[in-house]
Amino acid sequence: MNMQPQAPIPGVSADQVAFHRTELSVILSLYGRFVAAGEWRDYGISSLREMAVFSVFRRSAEFPLYRIEKRPKLRNKQGMYAVVGMDGQVLRRGHDLKTVLRVLERKLIRSVED
Repeated sequence: MNMQPQAPIPGVSADQVAFHRTELSVILSLYGRFVAAGEWRDYGISSLREMAVFSVFRRSAEFPLYRIEKRPKLRNKQGMYAVVGMDGQVLRRGHDLKTVLRVLERKLIRSVED
């Protein structure tokens, strides 16, 4: 894992957690496939003190369907990445973002087959 200091991200203070460019690339690739399938329509990104959150919405004025969370303090425990459902249930947690996002890819495959 790359542990070098990260360059500052515009608009994010040093004491906030943010997604890095490589992480956003992976997340936005998945997001684009869901948009193309007509499942997702909007997203929001929050950079907080303890975590960064990428929320996905079916419509912009409702609760997020899923939240992709990054919590660096959990890096050495159960993993810093998690996918959380609308009801707050953790659907998958782990150390590798691509592996954690597979729980959503399965839902995309089912959606396309219907």
